Amino acid sequence: MIDLESLSLKELKQLQKRVETAITEFKDRETRRALEEVEAFARDRGLSPADLQALMRKRTRRPATPKYADPNDPSVTWSGRGRRPHWVTAALADGKTLDDLAI
Repeated sequence: MIDLESLSLKELKQLQKRVETAITEFKDRETRRALEEVEAFARDRGLSPADLQALMRKRTRRPATPKYADPNDPSVTWSGRGRRPHWVTAALADGKTLDDLAI
């Protein structure tokens, strides 16, 4: 066990760099090992690396169509996805409904 209290600042920083390097190398080894296991699993089932890549392609989502507009500034819109903008929250607090804000 390392007595951290007895180390100088320089020694602690060197130790920190060594630990960070060791963590990065460990993660890289684990990632390579996991990929090898996935590839072997896929090969056993007749899948090629190209088949795996097709499965891993990131799907892009179309931008959502705006559904609501700020009554004070109609150029400011919200699609209804994600967190409510402040102007929507304020309008709801003033007694309006989402139907009142609909485009």
